[in-house]
Amino acid sequence: MKYYSTRHNSLDVSLEEAVFKGLAPDGGLYLPRTIPRLPQAFLHNIRAMSLKDICYAIAYVAFHGDIEASVIHELVNNTFNYDIPITAIDNDKYVMELFHGPTMGFKDVGAMFMGSLLRHYIKQSGRFDAVNVLVATSGDTGAAVAGGLHNIPGVNVWILYPQDSISYMQEAQFATLGGNIRAVEVNGTLADCKAIAKQAYNDKELNERMLFSSATSINVARIVPQTFYYFWAYATLARKGVDVKNLVFSVPCGNLGNLASGLVARAMGLPIKRFVAAGNIDNALDIYLNTGLVKEATTFTSIAPAINVSSPTNFDRITALTGDLETARQLIHSYAFAEDDVMATMRELHDANDYVMDTHSAFAYRALQHDLQPGEVGVSLATAHPAKFSSQVEMALGHDIDVPQQLREYLSGTRQVETINSGYTAFKKLLLAYK
Repeated sequence: MKYYSTRHNSLDVSLEEAVFKGLAPDGGLYLPRTIPRLPQAFLHNIRAMSLKDICYAIAYVAFHGDIEASVIHELVNNTFNYDIPITAIDNDKYVMELFHGPTMGFKDVGAMFMGSLLRHYIKQSGRFDAVNVLVATSGDTGAAVAGGLHNIPGVNVWILYPQDSISYMQEAQFATLGGNIRAVEVNGTLADCKAIAKQAYNDKELNERMLFSSATSINVARIVPQTFYYFWAYATLARKGVDVKNLVFSVPCGNLGNLASGLVARAMGLPIKRFVAAGNIDNALDIYLNTGLVKEATTFTSIAPAINVSSPTNFDRITALTGDLETARQLIHSYAFAEDDVMATMRELHDANDYVMDTHSAFAYRALQHDLQPGEVGVSLATAHPAKFSSQVEMALGHDIDVPQQLREYLSGTRQVETINSGYTAFKKLLLAYK
């Protein structure tokens, strides 16, 4: 399979090249030239399949010809050693909890899959002493990538994050690991962190001396494993006897990687009626769907830091996968909410269902409440354990919440952080000092 740039000004590349490059030379994102469709028999049999069986079948169809079947088995086995619960809130609304991996965030699956794939390519090629993975994060991506790539030989991870913009728990999940994980706190915004990473990718001098890649949702290797969630929801609900003919997924949206994965799942043959995209006010996708304009939105500081994104990384993928504005409007219904609305949703869910939801997931659930029509079944994606944002959740609910031991262990580590000013020069010096 060949992979093309969404900006159409770079040559097509192999999967291996797309994974190592992350970002195309023209600044675009890679997508497969043709998205393969799963055989109809797969959907007929899916309700009887285990999670790993489903994941293997999808990965095999997506990567057949690029990765050996035995390696695909290894990638799936290294990725999924936990369940993905789906909770019924009422007769037509369900919450799928994607946060039962090592860092209790939905990006764990993509990061662990990506880490195993990088390990495979480094071992196979023998061409590289080390690859430098650059990650600009608003919190959860950094934690997931750090957990997925920690102590992998030949992989150095640089995590850039905006100062005073992520939770203490999120920072602890990558800043206390040490080893090949280097936390870089930038005195600026997430957009500044992204700009620094992009300059490094395009720095000719650095690229002659160092190999760079990305493990954020820029990288196409993150997209396919996140399609697994959508197929699993379909299989689980079908197994419960739920009518899945009119299935709607509601997604909290920041950099749009999860939504892009859902669109790929649909293109592979999963019968999804539409998606609901939930964000904060003045987000770029909402602007595009409502006005047709492609422009950077305002960056807000809100109770859901991962959706405070002014220029979504995967915007090009969304437009490429939908094709045109009218199709995008049919496939994606967008909602933008203020903080007070989302906090009210969290309180209502807790009071009526004794269900505690994190702030990002609450955006998606509120959007589903607004959008779901009679005869449809909705799945709202819960993307992080509420304890990862305990202060915001406790503020909404008015009382403390439990923090799992799995998360408390991070808080006992020693924080190891380099702090730099925004701008590329300081980061380049940091890279060269470690070379």
